[in-house]
Amino acid sequence: MKKAVILAAGWGTRLKPLTFTRPKPALRILDETLIEHNLNQLCGLFDEVIIVIGYKGEVIKDLVGDFFCGIPVKYVEQNEQLGTGHAALTALPFLDEQFIILNGDDLYLKEDVDSVMEKNPSIMLKEVENPKGYGQVVVDGEVVKKMVEKPDTPLSNLVNIGCYYLNKDFFTKQIEKSSRGEYEITDYVENYLEENPLYFKVAEDWNPISYPWNIFKIVREVFETKEDRREGVIEEGVIIKGKVILEEGSVIKSGTYIEGPVYVGKDSVVGPNAYLRPYTVIHDSCHIGQSVEVKESVIFSNTNISHLSYIGDSVIGEGCNIGAGTIFANLLFKDYSVKAGNIDTKRKKMGAIIGDGVKIGINCSIMPGTIVGNNALIYPHQIISGSVDKDAICRTTER
Repeated sequence: MKKAVILAAGWGTRLKPLTFTRPKPALRILDETLIEHNLNQLCGLFDEVIIVIGYKGEVIKDLVGDFFCGIPVKYVEQNEQLGTGHAALTALPFLDEQFIILNGDDLYLKEDVDSVMEKNPSIMLKEVENPKGYGQVVVDGEVVKKMVEKPDTPLSNLVNIGCYYLNKDFFTKQIEKSSRGEYEITDYVENYLEENPLYFKVAEDWNPISYPWNIFKIVREVFETKEDRREGVIEEGVIIKGKVILEEGSVIKSGTYIEGPVYVGKDSVVGPNAYLRPYTVIHDSCHIGQSVEVKESVIFSNTNISHLSYIGDSVIGEGCNIGAGTIFANLLFKDYSVKAGNIDTKRKKMGAIIGDGVKIGINCSIMPGTIVGNNALIYPHQIISGSVDKDAICRTTER
């Protein structure tokens, strides 16, 4: 029986505030979440999937259920967040001799998963321009010679992307906790390499999500896989150019101008006279009001954006209310990339990351790189920059 393990127990710390209310694999992109995307890649390849859950695991269980595209799904709970190696050990009693393990919060391609199973054991790699911050792999012919986790001096442009075709021999030798205080699956790999051959395949496609702004790249790539589909209502006087996906129950009101690719989820209302620019994603039951402009942003379900607002290069969480005339600025200076917190986003145009349940009053200005925690309340006529804590109340412009 072919079995696959999806590791989906982590905290997703670097994706906060979006992961305050959902585990990272349950993050929705267009019409599916990260874990649903990966499960779709496993359809037809495996007889059973085991999902290791931990942080907010019930969200994943409710989302996926006991079967996905006809494949039985079993859940194993990692009670302590002790790393990927510990998560793999948690699933080990339920596995046959050979099995696939992959991260639940990176996006993989079905053809790549299939190809890595040609030889056991194998690991999937990807060539990247900048390998800094990744586990780097040195190869010789068709086998891996060395793997080093995030070396100070780059060793290779081939990096480990967290998809392994392993066997139970991998986990016979005990490992110590890493400097992060976790048991890393990469340490098991390094131990195995000391005495055994490990094969590899180079993936055609792979997309990791470490920080919220990585979502923008994922959105662009996912749009490439989608076809134009218009199941909602398009009123007279709407202009649409390019690929558009309108889910059932959505309404695009008169005078709205849409430049695709754009996604509008179920039961959402856009307009009148709104302007949706390319790579905009609007999830279910949202209201995008009169004369609102949205540029390359992701807006989660049940969010209201009132009239005369501008949303640029931003991610807005679920159940938010954005008051009329609010501006999400997305450009500091022409030649400078935007920082979010203390991290360089590497983007010259970058708006804000807004958690779930945030309420923003009328005529506010949200500066580039701002991060607002869940359920924050921002009073009207504020200028907000930097980081706003979860449940904060902002009454002045002093940030």
